[in-house]
Amino acid sequence: MPQIVPRKIDNYAAAHTTPLSPLLEELVRETEEKFPDRAQMLCGQVEGQLLRTLVAVSGAKRVLEIGTFTGFSALMMAAGLPADGELTTLELDPEHAEFARSYFERSPDGQKVRLVLGPALESLKTLAGPFNFAFIDADKVSYPDYYAATMPLLSAGGLIAIDNALREGKVLKPKGEPSRRTAELNDIVARDDRVEHVMLTVRDGIMLVRKK
Repeated sequence: MPQIVPRKIDNYAAAHTTPLSPLLEELVRETEEKFPDRAQMLCGQVEGQLLRTLVAVSGAKRVLEIGTFTGFSALMMAAGLPADGELTTLELDPEHAEFARSYFERSPDGQKVRLVLGPALESLKTLAGPFNFAFIDADKVSYPDYYAATMPLLSAGGLIAIDNALREGKVLKPKGEPSRRTAELNDIVARDDRVEHVMLTVRDGIMLVRKK
């Protein structure tokens, strides 16, 4: 996993964070076994619990996720929704989608989740707002485009959490398109007078944005 805090501090934080359910622990293990080269894409226990808490305390009823991967973050956020809440998650890779759906079917929160397969920017055009919370964690090159497409779908007072906002510190002197585009989005948010925002140094950085 990308680290921007010392490993010992990260482990201490995890030890003092609500543990994962057995099903989510199984999901993590199977992700590591089936997708060993991509398992670092999981948001992890601490960030997952943060997302769940944000959804719960904000009173969100509709959540949008861009980038499902194997379904970990979707299930964490769905657990923070009320029984009649809904989470729409967008995924490009059919293999990831099939894996995630297998866990949605086994989770008590899975009935709250709707997975949409296809390019996210195209899928976003088919959705109707408002969403109360959004989590952006997909290809970094499209980050500014995802933000632009999400804002009109977000309710007043709604929140957006943008993952990997620090890119292991690479946003300080970005090299490569993913880091340059992430840094570009950070600057876009900082200049956006429609929002209030805070950069959190959780895991690989989370930009938390609140629509005024």
